[in-house]
Amino acid sequence: MSEQFDRPGSNPDSDILSDLFYPLFRVVFNPDGDFVADIDRKLTEARMGDPVELYMSRSLALGVIAGGILWVLGTVLGYGLFWAGVVNPASLSLGIPVSSPEIRTLLRSLAMPAFIGITGIVFGSIGFAAGFGSLLAIPYSRADTRKREINMLLPDAIAFMYALSVGGLNQLEILEAMAEADDTYGEVSREFQSIVRETEYFGTDYRNAIRQQALETPSSDLSQFLTDMLSIVNSGGDMESFLDDKKDAHMRTAKQQQELTLETLELFGEMYMTLSLFPLLLVIILVIMGMMGDADVTLLYATIYALIPLVGVGFLVLISTVKQDEPGNGYLGAEGASERLQDVSKEGLLHLGLVERFVGDKQIFDRIKSREGTYKTTEILKAPHIFFRDNPLFTLALTVPATMVLLLIAIVGGRAPIAYSEWIEQPIWSTLIWVYLPIYFIFTPLAIFHEWNVRSRHAVTGKLSDTLRKLSSANDTGQTLVESIYTVADTSSGKLADEFEIMYAKVNYGMSIRDALVEFNNKYHIPRLARTVKLITEAQEASSQITDVLSTAAQASENQDDIERERISRTRMQVTIIIMTYLTLLAVMAILQTQFIEAMTGIAGEGSQAELEGVGGGPDFGGGFDPALLSLLFFHAVTIQAVLAGLICGYIRNADIVAGVKFVVVLSTIALGTWVVIG
Repeated sequence: MSEQFDRPGSNPDSDILSDLFYPLFRVVFNPDGDFVADIDRKLTEARMGDPVELYMSRSLALGVIAGGILWVLGTVLGYGLFWAGVVNPASLSLGIPVSSPEIRTLLRSLAMPAFIGITGIVFGSIGFAAGFGSLLAIPYSRADTRKREINMLLPDAIAFMYALSVGGLNQLEILEAMAEADDTYGEVSREFQSIVRETEYFGTDYRNAIRQQALETPSSDLSQFLTDMLSIVNSGGDMESFLDDKKDAHMRTAKQQQELTLETLELFGEMYMTLSLFPLLLVIILVIMGMMGDADVTLLYATIYALIPLVGVGFLVLISTVKQDEPGNGYLGAEGASERLQDVSKEGLLHLGLVERFVGDKQIFDRIKSREGTYKTTEILKAPHIFFRDNPLFTLALTVPATMVLLLIAIVGGRAPIAYSEWIEQPIWSTLIWVYLPIYFIFTPLAIFHEWNVRSRHAVTGKLSDTLRKLSSANDTGQTLVESIYTVADTSSGKLADEFEIMYAKVNYGMSIRDALVEFNNKYHIPRLARTVKLITEAQEASSQITDVLSTAAQASENQDDIERERISRTRMQVTIIIMTYLTLLAVMAILQTQFIEAMTGIAGEGSQAELEGVGGGPDFGGGFDPALLSLLFFHAVTIQAVLAGLICGYIRNADIVAGVKFVVVLSTIALGTWVVIG
């Protein structure tokens, strides 16, 4: 139960800068002013331990240094523009009429130093604002991130506290248990850690500690909850009933927040439909201008290779400000568990688990470690698909080098176009080799194993609510938790029932029910499952009769099911809109390639023939762009759009970029197939 305060830039050099610029801070800012007080509050909410005076002094130092550097650069740039003749006194006159020759001469002599001075001031101001503002923005960003996570986890945290109250824990024990649950409840738990620390180490009455934390937390929801809890504590009210009411209220709030988020995503979907068509319209305008002889291929390159990616990346960033990732990694800590479980929890590719504890004591343990490593390697080689299912990103360790080798072979064999002219002559083949081959070889295995991983984990959570209800009913009949697990496993089917059978067998062979539940959770490491298991493991330590606790866990799980169903239903429409927008763009590009470009090329050919025959022709259509170059650029445009649209679909769907890989493969294949036909 440790609290860490992050101190960005808190090294000896930055402390020296803080001391040097502290007098400037006293001159520029009022230490008792609202602005300084607001920064101080954000530092507290972000759990950053810097005193506000030193932090703002450091920000001023960074701003002054950055401003000074950019001022020098701006001054040199202004002088260079004058020296190169890009800017001259006549261009700076702004057309101001001056009748007196003396005044005109004076203004011309002042033009150069004035321009250089203004350029330096502008660049210096930008540097100061960037340096000073970037450091001040850190506590705001961190406080907002903490607020977001607290609001997401608060309903489950209140359900956890309610379960502990039902289990017979008093108010102080509930606060301590909540403070120790940081592996599951993250930032909510850290807020309670501050309360417990105030009472244990500083002798503060826990009522005052709760009151103080209600003022310091970045979440208004948690602040209101702590304030209401304080009134119950002071009045001696029924804490269990209070937590029960708050649990229901915050579950309703979570659904309302989800509704608001989905409505915002719907708005973003409509925005994307409009914004993604803007580069297409610009391409059409540029092509028409080129056909009329006013060609600017640089603008066409900029639109396809810069504007289209910027629109897609910008939209991804915009979605990330609204789309909420599920906090936590899903793993439960092994603190307080058996030594075996603590070692097993560290097990991975570089840690062999229990045997690591004994390596070095006797030679036989070194041999066991060697054999254990050989055994694990053999198991992976026997069933590599299982390993990649559990670790989809590890496919990149094979597919990326394999793709690079294939590209190298193609280059050495002369099959991969390298020269610019070869790309134009073979637009489909060159793009296939350099773009589509990496997409297929890298993204396809990643998409397959990632989807398999998601579905295998969903098989556990899909029946979680019903299973918890069955556990509650079995426990209500007087069975212990272990007996209830056996009953549910015996009368149910599916992956979760199989896991319950394994847990029951482990307990029969001497493992504690807590260790068995934690091992089961860490096998799948799903944040939602971790919160449920944490609730059950804490409650069962007080009593085996935890019917109300299991009912609470079932209710929380059902609430998550409702939110998940609503999310899937509403985001399906957003994904459909994005895909249809992409297909519309692809269709327009295909029509532009097959109809407009070929027609204009024909007109250009007829005009050239007429000139050769000495006949006066019409306007010079088709002379601006090479049709082969346009085919290459159009193909690249739809390919870039396919990659971006696929990633956006996956992120909207699951708040996970990797989830969009399968959409990338499908949409890119559609683009390739279309261009093979029309190209």
